[in-house]
Amino acid sequence: MSIVTRFAPSPTGFLHIGGTRTALFNWLFAKNMGGKFLLRIEDTDRERSTQEAVNAIFSGLRWLGLDWDGEAVFQFSRAPKHREVVNELLENGNAYYCYCSQEELAAMRDQAKAAGLAPRYNGYWRDRDSKQAPAGVKPVVRLKAPTEGKTVLEDLVQGTVVTCNTQLDDMILLRSDGTPTYMLSVVVDDHDMNVTHVIRGDDHLTNTFRQIQIYQALGWQIPKFGHIPLIHGPDGAKMSKRHGAVGVEAYKALGILPQTLCNYLLRLGWAHGDDEIIPTEKAVEWFNIEGIGRSPSRFDMNKLLNLNSHYLRQAENDKLIDSIAEFLPNNLSAKLSDSADYRQRLVIGINGLKQRAKTLAELATGAQFYLLDAPLPMNDKIKLLLSERESREILKKLTEALKVFNEWNEASLHILVKDFSNGLGIGLGNVAKVARAALTGSEISPSIFEIMQALGKQETLNRLKRCGQLVF
Repeated sequence: MSIVTRFAPSPTGFLHIGGTRTALFNWLFAKNMGGKFLLRIEDTDRERSTQEAVNAIFSGLRWLGLDWDGEAVFQFSRAPKHREVVNELLENGNAYYCYCSQEELAAMRDQAKAAGLAPRYNGYWRDRDSKQAPAGVKPVVRLKAPTEGKTVLEDLVQGTVVTCNTQLDDMILLRSDGTPTYMLSVVVDDHDMNVTHVIRGDDHLTNTFRQIQIYQALGWQIPKFGHIPLIHGPDGAKMSKRHGAVGVEAYKALGILPQTLCNYLLRLGWAHGDDEIIPTEKAVEWFNIEGIGRSPSRFDMNKLLNLNSHYLRQAENDKLIDSIAEFLPNNLSAKLSDSADYRQRLVIGINGLKQRAKTLAELATGAQFYLLDAPLPMNDKIKLLLSERESREILKKLTEALKVFNEWNEASLHILVKDFSNGLGIGLGNVAKVARAALTGSEISPSIFEIMQALGKQETLNRLKRCGQLVF
Protein backbone atom coordinates (compact mmCIF):
# COMPACT_ATOMS: atom_id res chain seq x y z
CA MET A 1 0.00 0.00 0.00
CA SER A 2 1.32 3.42 -0.96
CA ILE A 3 1.16 5.79 2.02
CA VAL A 4 -0.65 9.10 1.47
CA THR A 5 -0.93 11.75 4.19
CA ARG A 6 -2.33 15.24 4.04
CA PHE A 7 -2.33 18.59 5.79
CA ALA A 8 -5.65 20.40 5.59
CA PRO A 9 -5.61 23.88 7.17
CA SER A 10 -8.38 26.46 7.00
CA PRO A 11 -7.18 29.77 5.50
CA THR A 12 -8.77 31.96 8.13
CA GLY A 13 -5.60 33.28 9.78
CA PHE A 14 -1.89 32.63 10.27
CA LEU A 15 -0.26 29.19 10.05
CA HIS A 16 -0.63 28.13 13.69
CA ILE A 17 2.28 26.49 15.47
CA GLY A 18 0.09 23.50 16.37
CA GLY A 19 -1.01 23.06 12.77
CA THR A 20 2.61 23.33 11.69
CA ARG A 21 3.55 20.41 13.93
CA THR A 22 0.68 18.41 12.41
CA ALA A 23 2.01 19.19 8.93
CA LEU A 24 5.51 18.20 10.03
CA PHE A 25 4.39 14.83 11.42
CA ASN A 26 2.43 14.04 8.25
CA TRP A 27 5.34 15.11 6.05
CA LEU A 28 7.87 13.06 8.01
CA PHE A 29 5.68 9.96 8.04
CA ALA A 30 5.11 10.17 4.28
CA LYS A 31 8.81 10.73 3.59
CA ASN A 32 9.84 7.91 5.95
CA MET A 33 7.44 5.50 4.24
CA GLY A 34 8.27 6.60 0.70
CA GLY A 35 4.74 7.93 0.26
CA LYS A 36 3.06 11.21 -0.65
CA PHE A 37 2.29 14.31 1.41
CA LEU A 38 -0.65 16.31 0.07
CA LEU A 39 -1.95 19.78 0.87
CA ARG A 40 -5.62 20.69 0.96
CA ILE A 41 -6.91 24.18 1.72
CA GLU A 42 -10.26 23.86 3.50
CA ASP A 43 -11.73 27.15 2.36
CA THR A 44 -15.44 26.39 2.71
CA ASP A 45 -15.86 29.18 5.28
CA ARG A 46 -16.13 31.84 2.59
CA GLU A 47 -16.60 34.76 4.97
CA ARG A 48 -13.41 34.11 6.94
CA SER A 49 -11.17 32.56 4.27
CA THR A 50 -8.68 34.98 2.72
CA GLN A 51 -6.03 34.85 0.03
CA GLU A 52 -3.62 36.43 2.51
CA ALA A 53 -4.05 33.42 4.78
CA VAL A 54 -3.58 31.02 1.86
CA ASN A 55 -0.33 32.80 0.98
CA ALA A 56 0.81 32.58 4.62
CA ILE A 57 0.22 28.81 4.62
CA PHE A 58 2.14 28.34 1.38
CA SER A 59 5.07 30.55 2.40
CA GLY A 60 5.25 29.08 5.90
CA LEU A 61 5.39 25.49 4.66
CA ARG A 62 7.94 26.36 1.99
CA TRP A 63 10.10 28.24 4.50
CA LEU A 64 10.13 25.14 6.71
CA GLY A 65 10.97 22.90 3.76
CA LEU A 66 7.71 20.95 4.01
CA ASP A 67 7.14 20.52 0.31
CA TRP A 68 3.93 18.86 -0.82
CA ASP A 69 3.27 16.57 -3.74
CA GLY A 70 1.23 17.88 -6.67
CA GLU A 71 -0.99 20.94 -6.62
CA ALA A 72 -2.79 22.09 -3.50
CA VAL A 73 -6.47 21.14 -3.48
CA PHE A 74 -9.03 23.84 -2.64
CA GLN A 75 -12.01 22.30 -0.92
CA PHE A 76 -14.58 24.89 -1.97
CA SER A 77 -13.98 24.11 -5.65
CA ARG A 78 -15.04 20.51 -5.01
CA ALA A 79 -18.54 21.38 -3.73
CA PRO A 80 -20.26 19.83 -6.79
CA LYS A 81 -18.60 16.50 -6.00
CA HIS A 82 -19.66 16.77 -2.36
CA ARG A 83 -23.29 17.32 -3.40
CA GLU A 84 -23.04 14.38 -5.78
CA VAL A 85 -22.06 12.12 -2.88
CA VAL A 86 -25.00 13.42 -0.80
CA ASN A 87 -27.33 12.42 -3.63
CA GLU A 88 -25.78 8.96 -3.57
CA LEU A 89 -26.49 8.69 0.16
CA LEU A 90 -30.07 9.81 -0.38
CA GLU A 91 -30.55 7.20 -3.09
CA ASN A 92 -29.22 4.32 -0.99
CA GLY A 93 -31.31 5.33 2.02
CA ASN A 94 -28.40 6.41 4.22
CA ALA A 95 -29.45 10.07 4.26
CA TYR A 96 -32.74 11.97 4.38
CA TYR A 97 -34.27 15.42 4.11
CA CYS A 98 -34.99 17.24 7.35
CA TYR A 99 -37.47 20.14 7.38
CA CYS A 100 -37.17 21.20 11.03
CA SER A 101 -37.20 24.91 11.71
CA GLN A 102 -34.70 26.63 13.99
CA GLU A 103 -37.42 26.98 16.61
CA GLU A 104 -38.14 23.23 16.51
CA LEU A 105 -34.45 22.41 16.83
CA ALA A 106 -34.12 24.78 19.78
CA ALA A 107 -37.08 23.07 21.46
CA MET A 108 -35.43 19.66 20.96
CA ARG A 109 -32.24 20.90 22.59
CA ASP A 110 -34.13 22.35 25.52
CA GLN A 111 -36.07 19.11 25.97
CA ALA A 112 -32.85 17.08 25.97
CA LYS A 113 -31.26 19.40 28.53
CA ALA A 114 -34.31 19.13 30.77
CA ALA A 115 -33.97 15.36 30.68
CA GLY A 116 -30.28 15.61 31.62
CA LEU A 117 -29.12 14.59 28.14
CA ALA A 118 -26.74 16.19 25.69
CA PRO A 119 -28.53 18.62 23.37
CA ARG A 120 -29.08 16.86 20.07
CA TYR A 121 -31.38 16.38 17.12
CA ASN A 122 -34.01 13.71 17.88
CA GLY A 123 -34.40 12.27 14.38
CA TYR A 124 -37.88 13.72 13.83
CA TRP A 125 -37.71 13.52 10.01
CA ARG A 126 -35.63 10.33 9.93
CA ASP A 127 -38.49 8.04 8.82
CA ARG A 128 -41.09 10.57 7.66
CA ASP A 129 -42.20 10.97 4.09
CA SER A 130 -41.10 14.23 2.46
CA LYS A 131 -44.68 14.64 1.29
CA GLN A 132 -45.45 15.72 4.86
CA ALA A 133 -43.01 18.61 4.57
CA PRO A 134 -44.32 22.11 5.25
CA ALA A 135 -44.63 24.28 2.17
CA GLY A 136 -41.84 26.66 1.28
CA VAL A 137 -39.23 25.16 3.64
CA LYS A 138 -35.82 24.37 2.20
CA PRO A 139 -34.59 21.18 3.90
CA VAL A 140 -31.16 20.15 5.06
CA VAL A 141 -29.85 16.65 4.35
CA ARG A 142 -28.90 14.53 7.34
CA LEU A 143 -26.98 11.28 7.64
CA LYS A 144 -29.08 8.36 8.82
CA ALA A 145 -26.58 7.33 11.49
CA PRO A 146 -26.74 4.00 13.35
CA THR A 147 -28.76 4.28 16.57
CA GLU A 148 -27.48 1.14 18.25
CA GLY A 149 -24.12 -0.39 18.99
CA LYS A 150 -20.75 1.36 19.10
CA THR A 151 -18.32 3.05 16.76
CA VAL A 152 -14.80 1.81 17.43
CA LEU A 153 -11.63 3.67 16.49
CA GLU A 154 -8.28 1.87 16.56
CA ASP A 155 -6.27 5.03 16.88
CA LEU A 156 -2.58 4.92 15.97
CA VAL A 157 -1.71 7.18 18.91
CA GLN A 158 -4.54 6.92 21.45
CA GLY A 159 -5.17 3.17 21.10
CA THR A 160 -8.70 1.79 21.08
CA VAL A 161 -11.31 4.51 21.54
CA VAL A 162 -15.04 3.69 21.62
CA THR A 163 -18.20 5.78 21.56
CA CYS A 164 -21.80 4.65 21.83
CA ASN A 165 -23.81 5.45 18.73
CA THR A 166 -26.59 6.81 20.92
CA GLN A 167 -24.25 9.72 21.66
CA LEU A 168 -24.08 10.72 17.99
CA ASP A 169 -27.11 12.25 16.29
CA ASP A 170 -27.93 12.47 12.59
CA MET A 171 -25.48 15.14 11.47
CA ILE A 172 -26.18 17.60 8.67
CA LEU A 173 -24.41 16.77 5.40
CA LEU A 174 -25.92 19.46 3.19
CA ARG A 175 -27.24 22.80 4.44
CA SER A 176 -30.54 24.27 3.30
CA ASP A 177 -28.69 26.58 0.87
CA GLY A 178 -27.07 23.55 -0.79
CA THR A 179 -23.58 23.99 0.69
CA PRO A 180 -21.85 20.87 2.02
CA THR A 181 -20.73 20.70 5.66
CA TYR A 182 -17.18 20.24 6.84
CA MET A 183 -17.83 16.67 8.02
CA LEU A 184 -18.94 15.51 4.61
CA SER A 185 -16.38 17.48 2.59
CA VAL A 186 -13.44 16.11 4.57
CA VAL A 187 -14.51 12.51 4.03
CA VAL A 188 -15.13 12.93 0.30
CA ASP A 189 -11.85 14.78 -0.23
CA ASP A 190 -9.77 12.32 1.76
CA HIS A 191 -11.34 9.45 -0.19
CA ASP A 192 -10.79 11.06 -3.59
CA MET A 193 -7.22 12.04 -2.68
CA ASN A 194 -6.52 8.41 -1.68
CA VAL A 195 -5.46 9.45 1.81
CA THR A 196 -4.39 6.38 3.79
CA HIS A 197 -3.41 8.01 7.09
CA VAL A 198 -4.97 11.01 8.84
CA ILE A 199 -2.65 12.40 11.52
CA ARG A 200 -4.18 15.39 13.29
CA GLY A 201 -4.84 17.00 16.67
CA ASP A 202 -6.87 15.15 19.26
CA ASP A 203 -9.39 17.99 19.23
CA HIS A 204 -10.73 16.24 16.11
CA LEU A 205 -11.38 12.97 17.91
CA THR A 206 -15.16 13.47 18.18
CA ASN A 207 -15.29 14.46 14.51
CA THR A 208 -13.58 11.23 13.58
CA PHE A 209 -16.40 9.06 14.95
CA ARG A 210 -18.89 11.00 12.84
CA GLN A 211 -16.67 10.78 9.77
CA ILE A 212 -16.26 7.02 10.23
CA GLN A 213 -20.06 6.72 10.03
CA ILE A 214 -20.03 8.57 6.70
CA TYR A 215 -17.34 6.21 5.37
CA GLN A 216 -19.44 3.25 6.46
CA ALA A 217 -22.61 4.64 4.86
CA LEU A 218 -20.75 5.03 1.57
CA GLY A 219 -19.02 1.65 1.77
CA TRP A 220 -15.60 3.31 1.45
CA GLN A 221 -12.37 2.12 3.02
CA ILE A 222 -11.66 4.03 6.23
CA PRO A 223 -8.17 5.55 6.51
CA LYS A 224 -6.08 4.97 9.60
CA PHE A 225 -6.33 7.77 12.14
CA GLY A 226 -3.77 9.06 14.61
CA HIS A 227 -4.77 11.85 17.00
CA ILE A 228 -1.87 13.73 18.56
CA PRO A 229 -2.17 15.71 21.81
CA LEU A 230 -2.31 19.48 21.50
CA ILE A 231 0.56 21.83 22.30
CA HIS A 232 0.09 23.70 25.57
CA GLY A 233 1.63 26.90 26.83
CA PRO A 234 3.98 27.03 29.84
CA ASP A 235 0.96 27.25 32.17
CA GLY A 236 -0.52 24.01 30.84
CA ALA A 237 -3.38 25.70 28.96
CA LYS A 238 -3.96 25.25 25.24
CA MET A 239 -1.44 27.31 23.26
CA SER A 240 -2.92 30.70 22.43
CA LYS A 241 -1.96 34.31 21.71
CA ARG A 242 -1.66 35.07 25.40
CA HIS A 243 1.36 32.76 25.51
CA GLY A 244 3.13 34.86 22.89
CA ALA A 245 3.74 34.15 19.21
CA VAL A 246 1.62 31.29 17.88
CA GLY A 247 2.09 31.72 14.12
CA VAL A 248 5.01 30.49 12.02
CA GLU A 249 5.59 33.93 10.48
CA ALA A 250 6.11 35.38 13.96
CA TYR A 251 8.91 32.93 14.69
CA LYS A 252 10.50 33.65 11.34
CA ALA A 253 10.33 37.38 12.16
CA LEU A 254 12.02 36.72 15.51
CA GLY A 255 14.97 35.21 13.68
CA ILE A 256 14.34 31.53 14.38
CA LEU A 257 15.84 29.26 11.73
CA PRO A 258 13.45 26.88 9.93
CA GLN A 259 15.51 23.83 10.87
CA THR A 260 15.33 24.91 14.50
CA LEU A 261 11.55 25.18 14.47
CA CYS A 262 11.18 21.80 12.77
CA ASN A 263 13.52 20.16 15.28
CA TYR A 264 11.76 21.77 18.23
CA LEU A 265 8.23 20.91 17.06
CA LEU A 266 9.32 17.35 16.34
CA ARG A 267 10.42 16.95 19.95
CA LEU A 268 7.11 18.37 21.20
CA GLY A 269 5.29 15.07 21.43
CA TRP A 270 7.71 12.70 19.68
CA ALA A 271 10.87 11.10 20.98
CA HIS A 272 13.80 9.07 19.71
CA GLY A 273 15.60 7.96 22.84
CA ASP A 274 17.39 10.88 24.46
CA ASP A 275 18.16 12.65 21.19
CA GLU A 276 17.42 16.37 21.28
CA ILE A 277 19.30 17.62 18.20
CA ILE A 278 17.64 15.91 15.26
CA PRO A 279 18.49 17.28 11.79
CA THR A 280 15.83 16.90 9.12
CA GLU A 281 17.53 14.01 7.35
CA LYS A 282 17.67 12.05 10.61
CA ALA A 283 14.07 12.97 11.40
CA VAL A 284 12.97 11.47 8.09
CA GLU A 285 14.99 8.33 8.76
CA TRP A 286 13.81 7.85 12.34
CA PHE A 287 10.22 9.08 12.38
CA ASN A 288 7.47 6.64 13.30
CA ILE A 289 4.01 7.01 14.74
CA GLU A 290 4.91 4.75 17.66
CA GLY A 291 7.16 7.51 18.97
CA ILE A 292 4.28 9.97 19.41
CA GLY A 293 3.27 10.41 23.04
CA ARG A 294 -0.27 10.59 24.40
CA SER A 295 0.26 13.57 26.71
CA PRO A 296 0.22 17.26 25.75
CA SER A 297 3.58 18.99 25.43
CA ARG A 298 4.45 22.41 26.82
CA PHE A 299 5.98 25.04 24.60
CA ASP A 300 9.12 26.51 26.17
CA MET A 301 10.51 29.61 24.46
CA ASN A 302 13.85 29.38 26.27
CA LYS A 303 14.40 25.85 24.99
CA LEU A 304 13.55 27.00 21.47
CA LEU A 305 16.07 29.86 21.71
CA ASN A 306 18.79 27.59 23.07
CA LEU A 307 18.19 25.14 20.24
CA ASN A 308 18.31 28.01 17.76
CA SER A 309 21.69 29.11 19.10
CA HIS A 310 22.97 25.60 18.37
CA TYR A 311 21.76 25.75 14.77
CA LEU A 312 23.22 29.24 14.35
CA ARG A 313 26.64 27.96 15.39
CA GLN A 314 26.35 25.06 12.96
CA ALA A 315 25.08 27.12 10.03
CA GLU A 316 27.20 27.80 6.93
CA ASN A 317 28.61 31.30 7.22
CA ASP A 318 27.69 32.49 3.73
CA LYS A 319 24.07 31.42 4.18
CA LEU A 320 23.99 32.99 7.62
CA ILE A 321 25.24 36.32 6.28
CA ASP A 322 22.53 36.26 3.61
CA SER A 323 19.92 35.42 6.24
CA ILE A 324 20.69 38.37 8.51
CA ALA A 325 20.28 40.92 5.70
CA GLU A 326 16.53 41.25 6.27
CA PHE A 327 17.11 42.01 9.96
CA LEU A 328 19.47 44.92 9.22
CA PRO A 329 18.46 48.54 8.64
CA ASN A 330 18.00 49.17 4.91
CA ASN A 331 21.19 51.20 4.53
CA LEU A 332 23.32 48.48 6.14
CA SER A 333 21.58 45.72 4.22
CA ALA A 334 22.43 47.61 1.02
CA LYS A 335 26.08 47.86 2.03
CA LEU A 336 26.19 44.14 2.68
CA SER A 337 24.65 43.48 -0.72
CA ASP A 338 26.61 46.02 -2.77
CA SER A 339 30.09 46.05 -1.23
CA ALA A 340 32.48 43.11 -1.27
CA ASP A 341 34.61 44.85 1.38
CA TYR A 342 31.79 45.08 3.92
CA ARG A 343 30.71 41.51 3.23
CA GLN A 344 34.29 40.30 3.67
CA ARG A 345 34.36 41.81 7.15
CA LEU A 346 31.41 39.61 8.09
CA VAL A 347 32.89 36.56 6.37
CA ILE A 348 35.83 36.85 8.77
CA GLY A 349 33.89 38.08 11.80
CA ILE A 350 30.75 35.95 11.67
CA ASN A 351 32.28 33.04 13.62
CA GLY A 352 32.77 35.16 16.70
CA LEU A 353 29.38 36.79 16.39
CA LYS A 354 27.34 33.60 16.03
CA GLN A 355 28.77 32.14 19.24
CA ARG A 356 26.82 34.75 21.22
CA ALA A 357 23.53 35.07 19.33
CA LYS A 358 20.31 33.13 19.88
CA THR A 359 18.39 34.54 16.90
CA LEU A 360 19.13 36.00 13.49
CA ALA A 361 17.84 39.31 14.83
CA GLU A 362 20.43 39.26 17.64
CA LEU A 363 23.13 38.23 15.17
CA ALA A 364 22.23 41.13 12.87
CA THR A 365 22.35 43.58 15.77
CA GLY A 366 25.74 42.26 16.83
CA ALA A 367 27.07 42.53 13.27
CA GLN A 368 26.16 46.17 12.72
CA PHE A 369 29.45 47.63 13.93
CA TYR A 370 31.19 45.88 11.01
CA LEU A 371 28.94 47.71 8.54
CA LEU A 372 28.84 51.14 10.16
CA ASP A 373 31.07 54.04 9.25
CA ALA A 374 32.62 56.39 11.81
CA PRO A 375 31.50 57.89 14.04
CA LEU A 376 30.05 54.80 15.66
CA PRO A 377 27.03 55.24 17.92
CA MET A 378 28.08 55.07 21.57
CA ASN A 379 26.24 55.20 24.86
CA ASP A 380 27.23 57.52 27.70
CA LYS A 381 29.23 54.83 29.50
CA ILE A 382 31.42 54.19 26.44
CA LYS A 383 31.86 57.91 25.87
CA LEU A 384 32.96 58.35 29.48
CA LEU A 385 35.49 55.53 29.15
CA LEU A 386 36.97 56.94 25.95
CA SER A 387 37.06 60.47 27.33
CA GLU A 388 39.51 59.46 30.06
CA ARG A 389 43.05 60.65 29.45
CA GLU A 390 44.47 57.21 30.13
CA SER A 391 42.18 55.65 27.50
CA ARG A 392 43.20 58.20 24.87
CA GLU A 393 46.88 57.57 25.61
CA ILE A 394 46.39 53.82 25.24
CA LEU A 395 44.67 54.31 21.90
CA LYS A 396 47.33 56.69 20.56
CA LYS A 397 50.19 54.38 21.50
CA LEU A 398 48.35 51.28 20.27
CA THR A 399 47.71 53.00 16.94
CA GLU A 400 51.43 53.75 16.57
CA ALA A 401 52.36 50.15 17.41
CA LEU A 402 49.88 48.76 14.89
CA LYS A 403 50.97 51.11 12.10
CA VAL A 404 54.27 49.30 11.66
CA PHE A 405 52.81 45.81 12.20
CA ASN A 406 52.18 43.75 9.08
CA GLU A 407 51.23 40.23 10.24
CA TRP A 408 47.53 41.11 10.25
CA ASN A 409 45.93 37.97 11.58
CA GLU A 410 44.19 37.12 14.84
CA ALA A 411 47.00 35.11 16.43
CA SER A 412 49.75 37.62 15.62
CA LEU A 413 47.62 40.58 16.73
CA HIS A 414 46.99 38.85 20.05
CA ILE A 415 50.72 38.49 20.66
CA LEU A 416 51.42 42.09 19.69
CA VAL A 417 48.72 43.58 21.94
CA LYS A 418 49.77 41.34 24.82
CA ASP A 419 53.39 42.50 24.49
CA PHE A 420 52.16 46.08 24.14
CA SER A 421 50.18 45.78 27.39
CA ASN A 422 53.16 44.31 29.23
CA GLY A 423 55.33 47.14 27.93
CA LEU A 424 52.93 49.71 29.40
CA GLY A 425 52.73 47.79 32.65
CA ILE A 426 48.95 47.41 32.46
CA GLY A 427 46.77 44.34 32.04
CA LEU A 428 45.77 43.04 28.64
CA GLY A 429 42.14 43.26 29.78
CA ASN A 430 42.39 47.02 30.29
CA VAL A 431 43.84 47.55 26.81
CA ALA A 432 41.25 45.25 25.25
CA LYS A 433 38.44 47.09 27.02
CA VAL A 434 39.46 50.44 25.56
CA ALA A 435 40.20 49.00 22.12
CA ARG A 436 36.83 47.21 22.05
CA ALA A 437 35.00 50.43 22.85
CA ALA A 438 36.79 52.28 20.06
CA LEU A 439 36.39 49.53 17.46
CA THR A 440 32.77 48.54 18.16
CA GLY A 441 31.17 51.28 20.26
CA SER A 442 30.20 48.59 22.75
CA GLU A 443 31.33 46.91 25.96
CA ILE A 444 30.57 43.42 24.66
CA SER A 445 31.85 41.85 21.46
CA PRO A 446 33.80 38.89 20.13
CA SER A 447 37.58 38.84 20.50
CA ILE A 448 39.11 42.22 19.59
CA PHE A 449 41.81 40.38 17.64
CA GLU A 450 39.21 38.73 15.46
CA ILE A 451 37.56 42.13 15.04
CA MET A 452 40.86 43.74 14.01
CA GLN A 453 41.45 40.99 11.45
CA ALA A 454 37.91 41.34 10.08
CA LEU A 455 38.01 45.15 9.87
CA GLY A 456 41.41 45.11 8.24
CA LYS A 457 44.45 47.20 9.09
CA GLN A 458 43.33 50.53 7.66
CA GLU A 459 39.84 50.55 9.21
CA THR A 460 41.22 49.40 12.55
CA LEU A 461 43.74 52.24 12.58
CA ASN A 462 41.11 54.76 11.50
CA ARG A 463 38.75 53.83 14.36
CA LEU A 464 41.51 53.71 17.01
CA LYS A 465 43.05 56.99 15.85
CA ARG A 466 39.75 58.82 15.71
CA CYS A 467 38.75 57.81 19.23
CA GLY A 468 42.23 58.59 20.52
CA GLN A 469 41.86 62.16 19.29
CA LEU A 470 38.25 62.78 20.31
CA VAL A 471 37.20 64.69 23.38
CA PHE A 472 33.68 63.59 24.33
